[in-house]
Amino acid sequence: MFKPKLFTLLPELDRNQLGRDIVSGILVGIVALPLAIAFAIASGVSPEKGLISAVVGGFLISFLGGSRVQIGGPTGAFIVILYGIVERYGVNGLMVATLMAGVILVMMGVAQFGSLIKFIPYPVIVGFTSGIAFIISSSQVKDLLGLALPKVPADFIDKWAAYAHALPTFTPASFLTGMAALLIILFWQKVSKKIPGPLIAIIVTTAAVRLLHLEVDTIASRFGDIPSSLPAPTLPSLDFRMVRDLVMPATTIAMLGAIEALLSAVVADGMIGGRHKSNMELIAQGIANIAAPLFGGIPVTGAIARTATNVKNGGRTPVAGIVHAATLLCIMLLFGQWAKLIPMPTLAAILIVVSWNMSEHHVFRQLLKSPRSDIIVLLTTFGLTVLFDLTIAIEVGMLLAVILFMQRMAGMANVGVITGELKDEEEGNDPNAIVTRSIPEGVEVFEISGPFFFGAASKFKDAMRIVARASDIRIIRMRKVLTIDATGLNMMKEMLEDCRKTGTTLILSGVHTQPLFAMQQFGLADEIGQENIFGNIDDALDRSRQLLGLAAEGRPTGFMASAQREGKG
Repeated sequence: MFKPKLFTLLPELDRNQLGRDIVSGILVGIVALPLAIAFAIASGVSPEKGLISAVVGGFLISFLGGSRVQIGGPTGAFIVILYGIVERYGVNGLMVATLMAGVILVMMGVAQFGSLIKFIPYPVIVGFTSGIAFIISSSQVKDLLGLALPKVPADFIDKWAAYAHALPTFTPASFLTGMAALLIILFWQKVSKKIPGPLIAIIVTTAAVRLLHLEVDTIASRFGDIPSSLPAPTLPSLDFRMVRDLVMPATTIAMLGAIEALLSAVVADGMIGGRHKSNMELIAQGIANIAAPLFGGIPVTGAIARTATNVKNGGRTPVAGIVHAATLLCIMLLFGQWAKLIPMPTLAAILIVVSWNMSEHHVFRQLLKSPRSDIIVLLTTFGLTVLFDLTIAIEVGMLLAVILFMQRMAGMANVGVITGELKDEEEGNDPNAIVTRSIPEGVEVFEISGPFFFGAASKFKDAMRIVARASDIRIIRMRKVLTIDATGLNMMKEMLEDCRKTGTTLILSGVHTQPLFAMQQFGLADEIGQENIFGNIDDALDRSRQLLGLAAEGRPTGFMASAQREGKG
């Protein structure tokens, strides 16, 4: 479970596959170059931090990860939360938050939480992903239009107000450079799918700006030179107050990293017919996020687009990811001085394309045709991500999804009287239907359908208060109750106490294993009496006749005896 995929695949790695992995790794490294720089700048830090993250994090994710083909590095999903952290706590605060997120990810992997990520509702994932994409694209307006805006506000509404105020400073040269890059990226894929469009856009627009002496912001004019070496590892400065304040942002980084990495691994599994180790992948993500900030890097995770590029170019083992990191390191060491000439509108165009691809607009539109509860979760998560904060969006989206799910489950639970004139004629086709049994006078039979949990308990209580009448014996059929929680048990206890006050004997019928075990643990089974708990309705009716002094059918009674019969009553 905790053995990296690389170590299990090395014995079966042949020369041909090794060659394909090396070629794929080089191509993915070239693809990752502009993305690493763009994601770092959009996150509010200098461009070399993106390259460092892709080198250190990308290497560790491939070396220690649980996926054959996962490519790790900085991604667009982090931009919104990272920009907010830098604005409030500075770069040192971002390094601390990344370290904390790494520790959380390792703990999640060790605790085997990898399989639990799949329980996050799909509308929540699509909602915050689309919201992030919308924010990323809107944050690139300044560089695309060449606006003279010293600082872009983090808040969405304030951001667009600042754009409107700075619109008179619009620079045609920046806009034309950005649009040229955008068109090259969009149409280059029709020319070649091997050479990435963003790379061609960078080469063409950088050359044009340089040769034509266009007044366009570049990486050098805004950030200065890009270092051509990896810095020595250092610990960021820590204090208790900062750590306490960064708990929630760090948790959000960890959750985003886990979700994106495991989604990417699942997509890759579908493309190659493999199977990843989710818990090992989380541990690798955590170690990568602990190591990256020591070198000045930002958070990393599995990148779906780069992983897909790896698969399409023949990569089938983690060697490709290791080569991808080595390629980026070589580019940084040998060609870092040229990267500083990249125009900022070109990076803006690259991020706009990335945000469009990650927005999943077609999935968003499809989900708008889903049940109303899913639409509410989707739009709420999207709106909160855009207008407020990603952390709040995920928390509220998850809470709303849980509440709506509980409401839906509670709606499935039902309780009703099934004796006398209220017999259900449709039960005639059911061999265990009460309509086929003779019910003694003085006996009321009720049936609970669906899970008996806290969401359905109040519904049960209201129904019992409305329909229940004083009788000598009350039988509760539980053949359709597969699970019960503490609230349901407490509600059953209250009903038992009410029965005692009216002198009514309570009998349970068709009790399944989980409810029976829960009642025994709760002590409720002893209060009801083991002699009054049965596995089918026939034994429960015989017990009621016995208590009423009527002639029973002579069958053995008690739950253990009735459980030997076929089926549940």
